[in-house]
Amino acid sequence: MIRVSNVKVPYNKDESEIEYQLLKILKIKKKELISYEIEKMSIDARKKEKITKVYTVKVSLQDESNFSHLEISNNKTYIYPENIHGIQLENRPVVVGTGPSGIFAAYLLAEMGYNPLIFERGEKIEKRTQTVRNFWENGILNTESNVQFGEGGAGTFSDGKLTTRIKDDRINRILDVFIDNGAPIDISYKNKPHLGTDNLRKIMINMRKQIIELGGTFQFNSKMTDLLIEENQIKGVVINNSERIASDVVILAIGNSARDTFEMLLEKNVPMEAKPFAVGFRIEHKQADINVSQYGDSDIATYLGAAEYKLTYKASNGRSVYSFCMCPGGQVVASASEINRLTVNGMSEYKRNKENANSAIIVNVNPDDFEGENILKGMDFQREIEEKAYFLGGGSYAAPVQNMKSYLSENISANCIGKIAPSYQPAVSLKNLNGIYPKFIDEALHEAFPYFGRKIVGFDDDDVILTGVETRSSSPVRIIRKPDSYESLTMRGLYPIGEGAGYAGGITSAAVDGLKTAEKLIEKYLNIAKI
Repeated sequence: MIRVSNVKVPYNKDESEIEYQLLKILKIKKKELISYEIEKMSIDARKKEKITKVYTVKVSLQDESNFSHLEISNNKTYIYPENIHGIQLENRPVVVGTGPSGIFAAYLLAEMGYNPLIFERGEKIEKRTQTVRNFWENGILNTESNVQFGEGGAGTFSDGKLTTRIKDDRINRILDVFIDNGAPIDISYKNKPHLGTDNLRKIMINMRKQIIELGGTFQFNSKMTDLLIEENQIKGVVINNSERIASDVVILAIGNSARDTFEMLLEKNVPMEAKPFAVGFRIEHKQADINVSQYGDSDIATYLGAAEYKLTYKASNGRSVYSFCMCPGGQVVASASEINRLTVNGMSEYKRNKENANSAIIVNVNPDDFEGENILKGMDFQREIEEKAYFLGGGSYAAPVQNMKSYLSENISANCIGKIAPSYQPAVSLKNLNGIYPKFIDEALHEAFPYFGRKIVGFDDDDVILTGVETRSSSPVRIIRKPDSYESLTMRGLYPIGEGAGYAGGITSAAVDGLKTAEKLIEKYLNIAKI
C-alpha cells in the first residue's frame, strides 16, 4: 500500500468525497483503485472562509509501480511480549485500581494467562453511575464510590479524550482494544479522538467481561487498606482492613485522588516525592460562541462537531496558565471524594451536544510553594483549598461561582448569572472566588483571561462563568520506581503505575504505562522460568 497525505475535503462533504479526491491527486481511473483506508484526519480551520478536513489515506492500487515517490505504509501491530503460556506465579498477580493504567495492565496479564486479581475500592459502573447521579442531584456523597473512585477511574466521568503528547506504538493497540469493546471506529484516525463518558461506561463493562473470560477476577467495593511486606518484598495486600490476599506482585494503579492510600504508603516507607501540579477554576461559555470564534459560523459545527480550543499563557510572575481537559458541549461536574471538600471537573458525552463548553483554566504550583518537608504537602494544599471552596459555597456541595466581570474587577456587587447558566449540580452560589487560592494564582489568572480574550473572541466576556475549584488535574506526588523494571525503588514486587503514581497524564498515556508495566512483569517471570 501507499500513503497519500494532504487529501483535502470541504468541511460539508462526507467521507465518500475522499475517493474523488484520490483519483484527482493520483491521476488514475476508478478501476485502478482497489481500496483505501483512512489513517488520519484533522481539521484545517486557519482560513475561516475555506475550512477543510485533511486526510492521510492508505491506498491499494492495481499498479503501484508509478508511485514509488510516495511513502510505503507499514502496518504496525502490537508485538506481545515473549511468554511461556501457562507460567503460573505462586500467587496470582494483584492489580489495585481499574482506571486506564490498571485495566490495561490487567487486560494484557489476562491475555497472557496470568489470571490477575483486580481490586477496586468503588462500585462497578452499573451501580456507580446511580451513586454518582444521586450525588449530583441530591448532594449525597459516597466517599468510596464517586467521580474519582470506581470502575474505570476518574476518566469514566470525563470527555474521554485520547490525545496524548507521547509517541508509542502501543497507542494503536489501545485504540484497537477500545474499538473491539465498542468504541467508535473514528478514534483510530481522528487527530483529536474522544470517547465521551457515555461510550466509556459501555467500553469498561465490555473490557471487564473480556478480562473475566480470560481468567481475571474482579472484586468491587474492595479497598486496599494495607500492604503485606517482608524484608522489602511485597507479600500481598489487605482488603477492607480484613481480607488478606497473598501475592508477590502488586500493580498499584490507584489514581491521583487516593489520598488515604498515599498516607498509608508513606507510613510503609514506600519511596515517594512531591511533584508539581496545577490548580484553578472551570470556565463556561456558550458552545455556539466557541463555534463562531473557531469556525467563523456556528452552523459549521453540524459537520465538524463542537469546536475545541487550547490556550497557554506565561504570566509576569513566571506562572504558566493553560486550558486543561476542555469539554465541548459538556457540563461541569461535582467531583468530590471527601466529606466537606469540594472539587470540580468537566464531562462530555460523545455527541458533545449540550449548550455550554467548559474547560479547566489552571496555574502551575510547585512543591517549594508550600512550607515544610512533608512529601504530601501538595495534597494537604489541595485539601485546604477544597475545604475553603466547600464552605464558601455554603455547604451541601454547592459550588461557588462568579462571572468574569466580577472576578476581574473584584467587584462582588457585579456578580450575577447572565446569558450563561452554570451547568454544575447539585447547586451553585454566587461568591467571590478571589482569595480562595494564594495571591500568585489570582494574579496569573487576572492577566491570562484578557489575553485569552484576544485569542478567542468572547473568552473574557462579562457573563462568562467561573466555577471553583479545579484541584485534581494531576497527582501531587510521584511514587518512585526503577526506570528499567518499573518496580518500586525499594519494595520488590510493587509496581506503581499511571496517573496517580505520577507517570501519566490522561487516558492514553496511562493505558500505555499499564501495558508497559505488564510487559516488564511478564519479562521478569519469563526470565526466571528460563533459569
